[in-house]
Amino acid sequence: MTITGRVPLLALLGVAAVVVRPLASTVWLWLLLVAALVALDLLLAPRTTVLDVVRRATPSTRTGDAAESVLEVRATGRRRVRGLLRDAWQPSAGATDNRHRLDLAPGDRVLLRTPLLPRRRGDLRAVGVTVRLRGPLGLAARQRTHDVPGSVRSLPPFESRKHLPSRLARLRDLDGRAAVRVRGQGTEFDSLREYVRGDDVRSIDWRASSRTSSVVVRTWQPERDRRVVLVLDTSRTSAGRVDDVPRLDSAMDAALLLAALATRAGDRVDFVAGDRRVRARLRSSGARDLTGRLQDTMAGLDPVIAEADWAGLVGAVQALGRQRALVVLLTPLEPSAVEEGLLPVLATLTRHHRVVVASVKDPALERLAATRSTIAETYDAAAAEREVRRRTHTARMLGRLGVTVVDADSEHLPPALADHYLALKAQGLL
Repeated sequence: MTITGRVPLLALLGVAAVVVRPLASTVWLWLLLVAALVALDLLLAPRTTVLDVVRRATPSTRTGDAAESVLEVRATGRRRVRGLLRDAWQPSAGATDNRHRLDLAPGDRVLLRTPLLPRRRGDLRAVGVTVRLRGPLGLAARQRTHDVPGSVRSLPPFESRKHLPSRLARLRDLDGRAAVRVRGQGTEFDSLREYVRGDDVRSIDWRASSRTSSVVVRTWQPERDRRVVLVLDTSRTSAGRVDDVPRLDSAMDAALLLAALATRAGDRVDFVAGDRRVRARLRSSGARDLTGRLQDTMAGLDPVIAEADWAGLVGAVQALGRQRALVVLLTPLEPSAVEEGLLPVLATLTRHHRVVVASVKDPALERLAATRSTIAETYDAAAAEREVRRRTHTARMLGRLGVTVVDADSEHLPPALADHYLALKAQGLL
């Protein structure tokens, strides 16, 4: 039950009665009259159960893009219904204009639309639908909150998609150039030519050479239909924020751009995410809408405050197949986490696959290292420089194991990773 603003106004009108008859009993009689009117109005107010409220499914949307929740409300009683309905959502759903006035005749049906603007990735849920139906006098109302389940899946924003057209143009250029013929690479025969110093002797075609006065070698087209495996680290190191954005979200952005590019190139893209256990797994299976499926899979992932079990994640990669692949490890280049968890199992990956570590770099470290105006800033600069050197040392260790490190800030990591993929394609190494 609630009362409206008319009740205190009605109580104030009793001042006139007190002026005419200035007795205590006048005050009590007037208050009793107001209470009786409020009770009568509440008794005559429709019950909230006369409304049938159904929520329509809300389609998925990207974080930061507008969505809309739709409630279908039908009056099932025999009286006209007037009141207010509030469609409540959790704060990160960004619900606005969610209070709707009701004026329904018996049997009427109305659609109430609540704009949403998700500010966080994941499944954002409706809290409840509160209905307030007032009586004919407008003094009191019945109020109740109904549980009307609903949710909207907020997908990763994929802000790096702005880089996709330029990378696709470069990919088409690579596919269309007849000059992309790498000696001794690939499995599809291309042509014969004369041997030159530096050619692999295993590519010599002895039968063709016997028919000419020179040595002839075979050239091969680099393979185009290859595998790309994206491994997303969701452990404690991914929870850190760079420029107020979680490292995990920045890594997702880079993974989405690479997946979209590799799919257009005809490569098969597989995805694994995990920390101490595998949290998500996706196989492309030649699916065309891989980016959409990948966004949907990533939407429910959150950092876990635990160390990554790299042995388990490597096992999940191996379970996807023995075919040689480009394995991209999207994990922060944190020296202690890499040296203690990742390094011991890297040999298993590099033996069969080409491995790349893609890390989100914090530009604040370089800014701190360059600022030394005061004593406090000098100490901060020394600590930052020490951390930068540790990261550089870790990157060199990975390089000695045959691992390529792509370390860039959140804005430049997606295009840098895509450019590295295109460079491998151009060299026939993928």
